[in-house]
Amino acid sequence: MPVEPHRDDVDIHDPDGIRLQKMLAASGIGSRRACEQMISEGRVEVDGQIVMELGVRVDPTRQAIHVDGVRVQTDPEKVYLAFNKPVGVVTTMQDEKGRPCVGDYVAGRRERLFHVGRLDADTEGLLLLTNDGELANRLAHPSYEVLKTYVAQVPGPVPRDLGKTLRAGVDLDDGRVVVDSFKLVDSMPGKAVVEVILHEGRNRIVRRLLEAVGHPVIELARIQFGPVRLGNTKAGKMRNLTAREISELYDAVGL
Repeated sequence: MPVEPHRDDVDIHDPDGIRLQKMLAASGIGSRRACEQMISEGRVEVDGQIVMELGVRVDPTRQAIHVDGVRVQTDPEKVYLAFNKPVGVVTTMQDEKGRPCVGDYVAGRRERLFHVGRLDADTEGLLLLTNDGELANRLAHPSYEVLKTYVAQVPGPVPRDLGKTLRAGVDLDDGRVVVDSFKLVDSMPGKAVVEVILHEGRNRIVRRLLEAVGHPVIELARIQFGPVRLGNTKAGKMRNLTAREISELYDAVGL
């Protein structure tokens, strides 16, 4: 059956806005013709209303656009970055003690950026940087249980039942912690590399967890935050998130 557009008293058309298909194409969803077809098929929503007319204009800075139920980031003023924080850098935008900090790496940008989550100074890896305050707050809030993936080098050998122990839960000073996934990545004489996935965000949680089970961290890196992977981004470097990654982050926190 054909999709019927929503009927609503709210007028989503903004006469001073941008044509919907042009805005979608500019956001990387597809060619202008492909975006027109998506609209005609009833796959595009603006502020919760299905739009099937090609003449609709929208304001990308204030209206929520979804394609196939997935949020599309359309505001050209919004910035989304994946940053590989080096060891020795503190997760603050300014540091009163003069230590190297995340803010040093974005000092030349005009936007006011937030870092999503924290990493201790001794941990390398993925931080998300954005000026999208609502997304940043939701990603950091424990109720959304966004998964983070860490790779740690620890003293070995690692017992076969360690994953079972961690998935069952370990009691720390500030409460119980349960990992979502654990696996042995590599093993070498006296050392092992393990992967830990969890939605916890407590201070130094991976270090404290592994130390509690007898395998204190030698080196630690976060390689994934929700759907965003660090990939081959080198320490101290950053990249823009793709349109797909941004949409998947929105989806992860219900935006």
